Parts: sequence; structure tokens; C-alpha cells
Amino acid sequence: MNKPFITDLPIMLIDDEEVILKAMTRAFNLAGITNIIAVNDSREALSTMAQHDIAFVLLDLSMPHLTGDTLLEMIIQNHPQVPVIMVTANDDVSTIVSCIKKGALDYIVKPVDTGRLLAAARGAVEVRELRSERTILHKRKQKKDLKNPDAFSDLLTRNEEMNGIFQYLEAIANSSQPFVITGETGVGKDLIAKAIHRLSGRKGEFVTVNVAGLDDNIFADTLFGHIKGAYTGAERDRGGQIKKAAGGTLFLDEIGDLSMASQVKLLRLIQEREYTPIGSDKPEYTDARIVAASNRNLDEMKETGEFRKDLYFRICAHQSHIPPLSERLEDLPILVEHFLKKAALEFDKKKPTVPDEIYVLLNTYHFPGNIRELRSLVYDAVSKHSSGVMSLDTFRRVVGGGKPASVSKAPQQTDLAFGTQLPSMKEIRRLLVDEAMKRAENNRTLAAQLIGITRQSLSQYLQPNRT
Repeated sequence: MNKPFITDLPIMLIDDEEVILKAMTRAFNLAGITNIIAVNDSREALSTMAQHDIAFVLLDLSMPHLTGDTLLEMIIQNHPQVPVIMVTANDDVSTIVSCIKKGALDYIVKPVDTGRLLAAARGAVEVRELRSERTILHKRKQKKDLKNPDAFSDLLTRNEEMNGIFQYLEAIANSSQPFVITGETGVGKDLIAKAIHRLSGRKGEFVTVNVAGLDDNIFADTLFGHIKGAYTGAERDRGGQIKKAAGGTLFLDEIGDLSMASQVKLLRLIQEREYTPIGSDKPEYTDARIVAASNRNLDEMKETGEFRKDLYFRICAHQSHIPPLSERLEDLPILVEHFLKKAALEFDKKKPTVPDEIYVLLNTYHFPGNIRELRSLVYDAVSKHSSGVMSLDTFRRVVGGGKPASVSKAPQQTDLAFGTQLPSMKEIRRLLVDEAMKRAENNRTLAAQLIGITRQSLSQYLQPNRT
């Protein structure tokens, strides 16, 4: 039988009946879960928990010495992060409600059904992970530092929102639950996924599958593999990418483009951690963590029916939205410098000197292609550079026709309000010139380019007596 959940922490069983302890231990062992701590004396429970970091507790309600409901309160007080599942010989509603009010996560009625036991255990593991992550994230926010900054070496930023995302990634790094990264094309979602893998400490590979454009058959074959003879041309067994990612991370890029049929297959993979290679009737187990990315709005797709709701809630156990470059323009200097060094090395040139106005120019641009577009601009400019100060022609050609960047922190927008008397064309031109000068930080050449006139024409409108 395949594992129904993954936890590196031990599970604690507390019951005074040895036969019950053995039955539950056997059920977990058959499911592949062997890290079990069985306690048959309720007085020893707290001292045992003090020595081990416990995933969750299965607690019998009726026991000598310390009753289950008394011990429940003590566990909640001393180990609030540990979920407790009550095990009771009857399903008396008032007893169950009382335990839930005291902090129990769930309950199971004796004789214990294996399916119900494993389902409750899976839920407890997920809750345990979420509670631990909230605690870690709270501590990180208080300290405002990163425990593993090297994991983010590929992600250059000075942006506070990005640093907050890094703290969140550290908090959920050890979780086995799926993670979804959203954001515009070119913001670096793949780099975020790689950072998650590095932080997790997983020994397996980081495996990427771009699912955009894959029909259901190709998706299944790519992900799950096939056995020999599964279809014409299948001359030998071939393991899929999920098998390659064993013990590691499977990164599914552009998940919003999955067909409905493929979404069903992915849902089963996430829920049951099982998959079946094409042509096989034997399911296989995976312990790979699923990380997905999309530049589409999955929440909206869920509401319109383009993305399954059950898959959405399953795969979005953890999620982060990466802000576009236009909302973190403070990163431009370090990104430009980084790409200049890399481009100079690749083209075997000395790193060019860039004029200061490059950042004034770039701050006026909305960067539809985000960091990927900035990299292309820098590489193109360096490829054409010969010596001295680098020309801004490459940037002007692209940025000159662009619309202004949308800066969330300090939006700069001039609203024209017309009264009964309309302004003259001269007045409108003057307002336009003033706004261009503001956005270009008083650089006349750049301001002229922004509104499509010559520098000389712009200078005329800046003369004191000109209106």
C-alpha cells in the first residue's frame, strides 16, 4: 500500500489498551509509516512529548490515571502546534463537541477503520505543517532577516515585498504540500521555484516540466511515463518526470494551460501521491513535492470553470504572487549592473560604463516583459557597444514608445479636470511638458522623447514667458 501522507516527525499513539496500540501501529506500518511512538500510560505522555517533536497525537478518551479530555487540555497548553485526534469507544455527540471545544482537531470511533484513520492522519499532518510555518514566519518577521540568504542568490532585489516573500519561502520550505507561484511573464517564477527546492534540503532533483501546449496524452506520458507496448512505438519502459523527481521537486510551469482531463490526473497525483504509467495497471508512489507556476489568474479561472476548484484548493496549499518589475523599480540599478557584467563576460568585452540617465529613462517604462525583457535590452546594448560610455539608443528605441511605469508606492498621475471653459491647446501643451519633465526628472532630452517632440521644441515651452 502506498503512503497516504508524508511526515518526517513521529506519530504518537496514547491508549491504555495494547491491542488498540498494536492495531493502529500495524495500520500505519502497512501504509509505509513506521515512525510511531506508542504510549500505554497516560502519565508518561507529556514527558515523552518533551523529548520528541511530534507530528500529531492519537489520544484515547477513556484511560486510567489521566483521562483523555484532561490530557488533551494539557497537550494543547504545552504543545499548541501539535494536532490531537481523539479516539473514543462511542460517538456521543456531547462528548465529541466537548473535545473539539477544548482544541481537538478530529475524532475517530472504535473499532478504528483504517481508511478513516489514514484520512484523519493526513489532515493532521497538513494542519501541523501550517501551524509550524505560521510560527516560523512570525519569528522571521520579527527579526526581519533571512536564515538562508544564499538560497536567494539568483534573486537580486532591494524590494521589501520581495524580501517578505523570501521570509515566507523559508517558513514553508520543509512542507510537503504543493506551492503555486503566480506573476507576469518574466518576473522570475522559475528562480523562486529553484529557491524553494534549495531551501527544502531535498536530496532529489529539481525537475521542470512546461505543460503549456501539452495535450492530455503527451502530458500523461511526460509526467507518468509508460511501460513497454503501451502504444505503438513504446518499445521499452520509460519513467516519467515525476519518477525522475523522486525525493526532490517537480516544477510544473504554466499550469493554467492544463486541459481539464490533465487537471483530473494532476489532482489524483496531489491527493493520493499516486500515479499510473501509461499501459500499466499498477499504481506507483511519489514523494516529490509539487511546485507550480502560472502567469494567468487561477482564482478567476476557478470561478469561470476553466480550472477545477478541487485542484485549485489542493494545489494552492501555499502560494506567492511575484510583483512585476514596474512595481519594484528600486531593483533596476542592481539588475542592470548584474546583466552588464554577465553580458560583458559572454561577449568577451570590458564592462561598459553606463550614463546616469539610463535609470531616469528606464523608470518611465512599464516593462511588459519584466526582468527577462530588461536582460534582453542590456545584452543587446552590450553586443553593439565598442568602447567608452554605452549608448542609450537600444533603450530609447524600446522605452521611447512605451507607456509610463506604474509604481504602486508613489503613483504619479496628473488628472485633468475640465470646467465650463476648456483649456487652450497652448495650456494643454504646457501641462504635458511639465508632466514629461517631472517623469524624466528634469532631463530635457528624455522628456522630449517621452512626448515625441524635439529637445529644442520642448525648451521653447520651458521659457518663462512661454505659455
